[in-house]
Amino acid sequence: MVISDRLAQITESYFGKTMGRKIEHGPLPLINMAVGIPDGETPKGILDHFAKALYHPKNQKYVAFHGKDTFKQAIVDFYQRQYSVDLDPEEVCILYGTKNGLVGLPTCIVNPGENVLLPDPGYTDYLAGVQLADAIPKTLPLSPPYYLPDWSQIANDVLINTKLVYLTYPNNPTGSVATQKVFDDAINQFKGTKTKIVHDFAYSAFGFDAKNPSILQTEGAKDLAVEVFSLSKAYNMSGFRVGFAVGNKDIIAALKKYQSHTHAGMFGALQDAATYALNNYDDFLEEQNGKFKQRRDYVQSQLDEVDIPYEPMSGGIFLWLKTPPAYDGEQFVEYLLQQQSILVAPGSPFGQNAKHYVRMSLALDDNQMKEAIDRIKSLIKLYHHK
Repeated sequence: MVISDRLAQITESYFGKTMGRKIEHGPLPLINMAVGIPDGETPKGILDHFAKALYHPKNQKYVAFHGKDTFKQAIVDFYQRQYSVDLDPEEVCILYGTKNGLVGLPTCIVNPGENVLLPDPGYTDYLAGVQLADAIPKTLPLSPPYYLPDWSQIANDVLINTKLVYLTYPNNPTGSVATQKVFDDAINQFKGTKTKIVHDFAYSAFGFDAKNPSILQTEGAKDLAVEVFSLSKAYNMSGFRVGFAVGNKDIIAALKKYQSHTHAGMFGALQDAATYALNNYDDFLEEQNGKFKQRRDYVQSQLDEVDIPYEPMSGGIFLWLKTPPAYDGEQFVEYLLQQQSILVAPGSPFGQNAKHYVRMSLALDDNQMKEAIDRIKSLIKLYHHK
């Protein structure tokens, strides 16, 4: 096999390996609760605007590498409307999917041998970006039930050599959320140091008990932090692969330089569709949140009836379900697949603290959700076997 030493050291992406593969399952109809793709359709108005934009002659040619002014202004206006955060268009970097920015960021600002703190549990592909940059991954342990950082747990010698910290709230995979104080504490912890922060805000729209804050609402956050925002989940636009990073000008400039060598600008019609979404669909974000809140309430109430344990879900689209005592996550995934024809994601790809959990997506219609939960409730004896 022809592969570089650097790439060979990186574990294959869990979701890259599993998405689209043929699933061998038990006799019941398969219910897929493994992947975080919202189940609704992209709003028709966005699709219509996209279709019209295809015919604009300017969109059939190369566009500016760093995006249209109209798209960047829509992002600036959106952050002012939603979070009362003032942004300059120069504090915006458009991303062909947020994963590209999250994985590419260490290469942009971290030197070989410097530490990067990764949440555990946290999104699986952050680690690949650290390894591609020849940096050193270090664990930021997050403990149940709220999975929030405790900076006193990190050794001082680790902190001194830390160049970048990843945060993600609502947390993928646990469904935990952060208050503004969590971000205040993070900014205060690293103010005046070489350490920078990236906040993965992919599930921003889904805050069930309170609106999710932006890290950029914290005073002084733009001195050391960027936030990465996705249109995939909130607007049902996962196939469009559109996101952006906002915040610290120096980090944004580094991301733009990196992208100028790896991307040649986002398709103009795609930018127009994203601009239209940001400018016109604030109400849709509230509808999305309401839909998933109802699902959260239903699932948690059903599991409570039979005393099946899970971590409290306050945001996002995933429930973090504990495995029965005799199973780890990998074993329980296989059991659910073969015995109940339910596909979930094991906890282990999300970190060392996730071995006895599985991640369960709530991106299902009502009928499938009821059927899935009924099947899981039938496993009560696995959890309470005497």
